Amino acid sequence: MHRRLHFVRLAGAFALAVSLASLPSIALRAQARRDPDWARLQQETMQHYQAVLRMDSSDPPGNEKAVVDYLEQVLTREGIPVQRFEAEPNRVNLVARLKGTGKKRPLLLMGHTDVVTVDPKKWTFPPFSATRDGGYVYGRGTIDDKSHVAAHLMTMIELKRLNVPLDRDVIFLAEAGEEGTTRVGIEYMVKEHYAEIDAEFCIAEGGGVTRSNGRVLYATIQSAEKIPHAIELTANGASGHGSVPLEGNAIAHLSAAVAKLAAWKPPVRLNDTTREYFTRMAQLAQPADAARYRAVLDPTSTAASDAVDYFARTQPRLASTLRSSISPTIIQGGYRVNVIPSEAKATLDVRLIPAENADEFLAEVRKVVNDSAVKVEWGARDVRPAAPAARLDTEAMSALQTAVAQNYDTVLIPTMSTGATDMAYLRDKGMQCYGTGAAVDVEDGPKGFGSHSDQERLLEEELYRFVRFSWDVVVNLARAR
Repeated sequence: MHRRLHFVRLAGAFALAVSLASLPSIALRAQARRDPDWARLQQETMQHYQAVLRMDSSDPPGNEKAVVDYLEQVLTREGIPVQRFEAEPNRVNLVARLKGTGKKRPLLLMGHTDVVTVDPKKWTFPPFSATRDGGYVYGRGTIDDKSHVAAHLMTMIELKRLNVPLDRDVIFLAEAGEEGTTRVGIEYMVKEHYAEIDAEFCIAEGGGVTRSNGRVLYATIQSAEKIPHAIELTANGASGHGSVPLEGNAIAHLSAAVAKLAAWKPPVRLNDTTREYFTRMAQLAQPADAARYRAVLDPTSTAASDAVDYFARTQPRLASTLRSSISPTIIQGGYRVNVIPSEAKATLDVRLIPAENADEFLAEVRKVVNDSAVKVEWGARDVRPAAPAARLDTEAMSALQTAVAQNYDTVLIPTMSTGATDMAYLRDKGMQCYGTGAAVDVEDGPKGFGSHSDQERLLEEELYRFVRFSWDVVVNLARAR
C-alpha cells in the first residue's frame, strides 16, 4: 500500500494530522505496510528454502525432526507459538497458529517435510545441496514438497510481522510421513490431535501452474484424488519338472490373468472435478484436442472411447483421471529354471475413482480374470480414505481463482490427482481441501527435472511467485473485513 493519507475534507485535516502524529512511529509503519515487500524478502525466502532442502529427510527413515527444529526456531523468533507432535522418535509434526477473531472457522496451511529417497550417484548436483545454478534451485524436495513448507513459513512470518487482523485462525502444519508412512504424519494428527488442525479450508500440495517455453498456460487446483488400493493374484497348480509341460502351470495361468487385467478398460466415470476440467480445457485447447475434451463429456459415445484411447497413448495421466485403473507392478514365481512352481503371485496397483464401490470393482476384476486357478483378493496397503471431492463453489475456490489471476494472469482449472495426497484424510473429516503448486515447465518432466526425479529442480523466480500467490490466497480468505 502506498504511503498516502487521503483527506476527504479540508476541515478537520489539521486535527487528523495532530492525532496521527501522536501515534508511535512503529504503528504508522505497520499501518502503511499492509503488504510484504517481496523484493526485499527474496533473500530471506531463499535462505529458509535452502536450509530445509539441505536437511536429508528421506522417507524412509524420515528424520523430519531436523526440519521441524529449524522451523520452530524461526517461528519462535517471530513470536509465533509452536506445538510439536511426535508419534515415533524423530518423526515430528509441527503446528503453528496465528489467532483470529473467530468470526470464521480456521484456515489450514499444510506442507510435508519428508522427501522420497535418492540415488546420489545419478545427481549432477548433490541431492541435498540446494545448489543454485542458471536460475534454478536443484535438490530433492524442491518441488515435492519443501516449496510449500517455505511458502507457508513466509506467509506466517509476514502475517505476524505486519500484524494483519484476521477473522480466521491461520494454522501451519509441517507434517511428517507423507511419502509412505502416514501413520506418523497426517493419520496420527487426524486420529490423535485433530482439534489442533481442524479447519474449514485446507491448502496443500497437488496442483500447480503449467508453463511451456517459459509462458504460463493454465493453473490447476487439485480438488479430488483417486484412491490407492492393491490387488493380489495368486495362481496355484501342480509342480513338476520343467522338461514336462503341464496344462495347469501356475505361471501360465497368472500371466494370462495379468494380461487380461492390463487390457481391461473399466467404464469412464466423470465427477464434478473431472467434468469441469475437461469443459475448461476444451475452451483453451487447439481444435483437435478441444474436440477430444468435449467428447469425453459424453462417456457413452464412440467419440469418447476414441478420445480416451488417444489419451492413453499420448497422455496416460489424463486417461487415468477418467476411469479406475490397474497397473501390474510385481510378479513373483519360481526359483529354478527346471522346476515348475506350484504357486505364482502378482500385485497390481489399483487407483479407484472416488465414487467407485471397491467391493463391486473387485467382483468385476474376478469376472475379467475368469479363472478358478487364480485367486483374486485385496492386498495389504496403507489405503487412504475414499474421501469425497472438495466443493467447487466455496469462498476458498474464489480466493484461489483471484490469486491465480493476479499472479499468473491465467485461468484456474480444478483437477483430480491420479496419485494420493494427505488431503484425503482431511476431506474424509469434511474439510474442504485444495492442492496448489509452483509453476513448472511442461518440458521439465520428460527431461528428468520433475518431482521425484534425479534432477528435481524449481526456478527461483517461480518460488518467489508461489510465495506471493500463497500470501494472496491466505489474506483473501483470512484477513478481517
